[in-house]
Amino acid sequence: MSDATYQGGVHPVDELLPAPKLLTLGFQHVLVMYAGAIAVPLIVGRALNLPPEEVAFLISADLFVCGIVSIIQSLGATQWFGIKLPVMMGVTFASVGPMVAVATSTPGHEGARALFGAIIAAGVIGIVIAPFISKMLRFFPPVVTGTLILTIGISLMPIGINWIFGLQAGPTAPKIVDPEAAAWLDAARAAGNVPASVTLAPTVQNPLYAAGQNILIAVLVLGTILLVSKFARGFLSNIAVLVGIVVGGVVAAALGMMSFDKVGAAEWFAVIKPFHFGMPTFDPIMIATMVLVMLVTLIESTGMFLALSDICKKPLEQKSLAAGLRADGLGTVIGGIFNTFPYTSFSQNVGLVGVTGIRSRFVCVAGGAIMIVLGLIPKMGALVESLPTTVLGGAGLVMFGMVAATGVRILARVDFATNRHNLFIVAISVGMGMIPLVAPNFNQWMPHAIHPLIHSGILLAAITAVILNWFYNGAAHVDEAAIREAGHVADH
Repeated sequence: MSDATYQGGVHPVDELLPAPKLLTLGFQHVLVMYAGAIAVPLIVGRALNLPPEEVAFLISADLFVCGIVSIIQSLGATQWFGIKLPVMMGVTFASVGPMVAVATSTPGHEGARALFGAIIAAGVIGIVIAPFISKMLRFFPPVVTGTLILTIGISLMPIGINWIFGLQAGPTAPKIVDPEAAAWLDAARAAGNVPASVTLAPTVQNPLYAAGQNILIAVLVLGTILLVSKFARGFLSNIAVLVGIVVGGVVAAALGMMSFDKVGAAEWFAVIKPFHFGMPTFDPIMIATMVLVMLVTLIESTGMFLALSDICKKPLEQKSLAAGLRADGLGTVIGGIFNTFPYTSFSQNVGLVGVTGIRSRFVCVAGGAIMIVLGLIPKMGALVESLPTTVLGGAGLVMFGMVAATGVRILARVDFATNRHNLFIVAISVGMGMIPLVAPNFNQWMPHAIHPLIHSGILLAAITAVILNWFYNGAAHVDEAAIREAGHVADH
């Protein structure tokens, strides 16, 4: 169907709806993506050991940049940037594992500067390689992308589990040092009888770990998500995770588990300043890590854009696809500058376009404007940061588990019956991805410079899957239909 056959010769994608309808539908898109948008800055901010007010700042910065990049992608910025389809942009979960590995090895402001430097560099490289991505798709067939997304989900699961029960280190660790033994050691040190290098191992059960109240809150959140997803219809069903988080937050507040001091102290309006943590640093290994994430993001986005063009019934030209992928790279550069992370199109919003039948890209432009406003209100970020981790843990099981389930769904299209080599690719790649998870100190005798690279199970799985697929199956051409179908089932 040509554009001329539509009313007034305007394709539904380019239709400008009345302002009240635009804002209402845009807000719906914001609600659908909100839980995913706030999850990554919470995870990475806490992995960097940043204080609560700076984690809240990361959340505000993320919402702000989500809005900017969504507008660039949907509205278009010159002929070079923007797919000009209804797209909402958010941080890709493919980046979480590598970023947490970097944050864990180099916490604090120093780690943040290195992380944002790597993100900026990866975004610049993403802009450059965007037009050539279609030629690299043959190295990422479903057996590779499915394995990679499955590994991402599995790697993220411990984060959600630790949110429920308590972190393995710090005040909520499973065991703590016996206070009486610590007092004796301090006295012995003061008397000069014990070397300063002597420390005590934690031996006393920590009452803060796996507390019954925390488990019940997490179960309530999980149960709410399950009930809403099963019995609710339409839009409410699409925001089941957000509903679960809200219910858990209300109950936690009623039980006195939330402190609103930071919310009260936060300002009503504040500009998101670039380079909040100082000028970024550029570590070659971290850049290589994030470039691989950028490559995976561009592959995923290609499938997503092709799927969205199907839903919108608007054929996608190579020039438009390249402009959309460049916008992914530009969004990642903007993210690094404004203290946030790599960006890609959110598939739940692509699904919402199909559910509602509203194809106007200006709805997502309105959604982007709403995200910018939310990002400029620090109280919003402070409120999200004040949520107890156990509330997020109940939702994390669903969010991270769905990532793994999406990988399984993509792998379901892989031929395992007549090509047993595909079994080797999946088995070995997932096993390699589990090494840093199961044996975090496996790299203690290896050069420290490569630790951030090999400490990411996702990267190990990606490299292994690409190499093994090339070894067993070669680099056969992947047809556009397969990529389009992957876009329909992919999730973030």
